[in-house]
Amino acid sequence: MGIGTGDILGHTQVGVYLSIVGDVLFHPSSLDQPAIDDLAARFEMEMYPTLIGGSALLGSLIRGNKKGLAVADIATEADLDRLTSFGDVVVMESGVNAAGNLVVCNDHGAVVSSVIPGPGAEMIGEVLGVEAIRSKVAGQDTVGSLLVANNKGVLAHPDIHAEEANRIQEAMQVPVMVGTLCFGSPYVGAGCVASETYAFVGAGSTGPELNRIEDALGLI
Repeated sequence: MGIGTGDILGHTQVGVYLSIVGDVLFHPSSLDQPAIDDLAARFEMEMYPTLIGGSALLGSLIRGNKKGLAVADIATEADLDRLTSFGDVVVMESGVNAAGNLVVCNDHGAVVSSVIPGPGAEMIGEVLGVEAIRSKVAGQDTVGSLLVANNKGVLAHPDIHAEEANRIQEAMQVPVMVGTLCFGSPYVGAGCVASETYAFVGAGSTGPELNRIEDALGLI
């Protein structure tokens, strides 16, 4: 168990580039081998190099759990063929091209942005095998950049409204705590990626911030 800091491809917003789906860590195929080895040692899980629609922003484009995943509509047929080996896949269509920014999930529930059109939330919930609710976080729609979750807890933007927090906690069946990272950034989903046992956080995060993340995600 633990927590650590660093960057991906020179960027501290590590949650934009990495995505954990079930027991697999998706990382950009352009990542160099020392960085891959470092992440593998930290997370002790399967590493999978890929791009989605040619983009390395996997944390913004893929979101899922042990049963399935949602992917942005820029995914190619070849991308989808690869992803189906990890579970059922729902493509977020109608120009919704940032699945990771618009969905947060664990194995118990999912939070879906209100900007996803039509029956999208229900379809996502069906593929992930969980109840999916629509919600904002701190009054904003990009829930994936404002929350980071595992099966033990949720870390949220510090300005999350009490009603939002209560609904998210009920849907995901884990406690919600607020915090920041990278020396005060409230965009915790963009700056962190977490499994059940480890969180990788953007460089520059302070000791108190890291302690808060450990508490929120049950890593201690």
